[in-house]
Amino acid sequence: MSAETPQDLRSRTSEFALRIVRLYSSLPKTTEAQVLGKQVLRSGTSIGANYREGHRAKSDPDMVNKFGSVLQELDETDYWLDLLVRAGIVSAQKVGPLIKETNELIAIFTTIVTKIKKRMGKI
Repeated sequence: MSAETPQDLRSRTSEFALRIVRLYSSLPKTTEAQVLGKQVLRSGTSIGANYREGHRAKSDPDMVNKFGSVLQELDETDYWLDLLVRAGIVSAQKVGPLIKETNELIAIFTTIVTKIKKRMGKI
């Protein structure tokens, strides 16, 4: 499961959500910024909740399903962050660390899901 322990991922996904909340709070109050911001707020804050559900999964297939949801939300968050930058609403410099963290979490959860699927004989 890479070098991350469950407690590390719990706090890491929680901190990620808080960073997303702070980003949303700092966005301009224009309609475009608020619409895109609400999208990133929804996807970015659900990652930790889905991780916690997956960590409590009753079976490997259940864990793969929940962590698959984590990956979907991470990918969606990456999309909305990129759109905020490309629309000129926030600078790439401002969200660069969030995008980096998104990609690191994607790599971690991809590794976890792959290992579980191998254990299940699905790969």
